[in-house]
Amino acid sequence: MIAPITVALGDRSYDIHVGPGLLAVAGTLMLPLLPSRRVFVVTDETLEGLHLEALKESLDAAGIENHGVVLPAGEQTKSFAHLESLLDAMLEARCERSTTVVAFGGGVIGDLTGFAASVLLRGVPFVQIPTTLLSQVDSSVGGKTAVNTRQGKNLVGSFYQPRLVLADVDVLATLPPRELKAGYAEVVKYGLIDEPAFFDWLEINAAALLAGNRSASVRAVETCCRAKARIVGGDERESGQRGLLNLGHTFAHALEAEGGYGELLLHGEAVSIGLRLAFDLSVELGLCPPADRDRLLRHLSALTMPVDLPPLPDRSWDADRLVAHFGKDKKVKDGRVTFVLAHGIGQAFLSPDVPAEAVKSVLAAAILRVRGTSL
Repeated sequence: MIAPITVALGDRSYDIHVGPGLLAVAGTLMLPLLPSRRVFVVTDETLEGLHLEALKESLDAAGIENHGVVLPAGEQTKSFAHLESLLDAMLEARCERSTTVVAFGGGVIGDLTGFAASVLLRGVPFVQIPTTLLSQVDSSVGGKTAVNTRQGKNLVGSFYQPRLVLADVDVLATLPPRELKAGYAEVVKYGLIDEPAFFDWLEINAAALLAGNRSASVRAVETCCRAKARIVGGDERESGQRGLLNLGHTFAHALEAEGGYGELLLHGEAVSIGLRLAFDLSVELGLCPPADRDRLLRHLSALTMPVDLPPLPDRSWDADRLVAHFGKDKKVKDGRVTFVLAHGIGQAFLSPDVPAEAVKSVLAAAILRVRGTSL
């Protein structure tokens, strides 16, 4: 078993375990951290039929009493309505402050469950068991929890750290190919931020990762978790360098909002497009060599990752509407949007002073590409 990765946050520090077969020993790994031998498991309908029984068997074998709730799968579950129903279920199950809540699912379940745990009884412990590539490499680590609102994505939430993260790469084998590929956008992001050697490795090994190669999966998840643990340990509440983890996300969140948070664009697909747009903007501003942007494009395209906007079913994309979504971003300060740009692959930086005309120029070019492909 790989040595655990520690997120160093003083008395709130916790370990991330990465590897195969972790679901079978989840109860054993959790037991020393539980205030009581009682947990409440939150999962979704997809996981219920695939892996929930294995988790329950592991908890039972460790002598941990377990109850729980099964929620609908999909981004729409990250809502106030489902937050309320989840809290009601927890209270009806008589959860106490010593009851640990277990988030067993992808990013939606992790974000929603973590937020619920942060407000239930003014805070109960929780554990993350991420089951998608996206959640294993990114959303399960760092304590960001939230729900979506009509005004935008993740605008209501809290920073609330888990007690433990268990990333079992074996569960990735049951992911639909589209979900697995969408999660890859969060993997390649780490190479683009400040680990160019990891990007080099991905150019050679990403196809094996997406084909289900176990060793490639372990290497990728471990590398991403180490990178995020380092960044979160130095900037838990995103007052500085943690903002680099939003590379591509300002664009992605606007695309998701305009697309209605549905099947048109999965989060990771929007991030893939957002990474391309962030590099386009960096090139537009003369900050990044076009060759680095083109190298990223070749890599994403070779994996058939989305790099262009998909046609909207009922209207055309509009640059002004997308810019309006930027203004609702939670990282806006004094009315200005901070973008994550790049001097090249592995050289990301934060820029609060991006000319609006450059942003609109990049969006206009992206919209023209959609029109060109939909004629």
